Amino acid sequence: MPAERGRALTIVALLLVLLAASDFLKPLRLEGADTGLVVLGLRRTGSVNAAGGVVLGLFLMTYAAGIWGMRRWVVPIAWAYAAYVTANVMLFPFRTPIPADAGVGYWIFGVVYTIVAIGASVGIARALSRRRADLR
Repeated sequence: MPAERGRALTIVALLLVLLAASDFLKPLRLEGADTGLVVLGLRRTGSVNAAGGVVLGLFLMTYAAGIWGMRRWVVPIAWAYAAYVTANVMLFPFRTPIPADAGVGYWIFGVVYTIVAIGASVGIARALSRRRADLR
């Protein structure tokens, strides 16, 4: 009998689908000209942003499907995504210029975002690793 996903992992899978949709829409630049996919701390634009958005969107959809189906192969994907998120948020302040009008709010947001992004991505990977015996 397959293990139940539970409420928390169901919410995570659904949130990953929303993140994937956001990445699929990156080429349309709906968020403005100054936004784009961040890879290794650099904000990408143009064709790199468009292609990267599709690739990351597909990766996140695969991640969500693995969680939804409680598949064992999702564990390395979870850790790879946690490493990607950690690298991005740690490199971003060093590789992306600070806006001229950045105030204290910019820094507060950056610190909070870093804590939440790393905490959530690593926390999900740990939760899936702990439930490895429940995965098919």
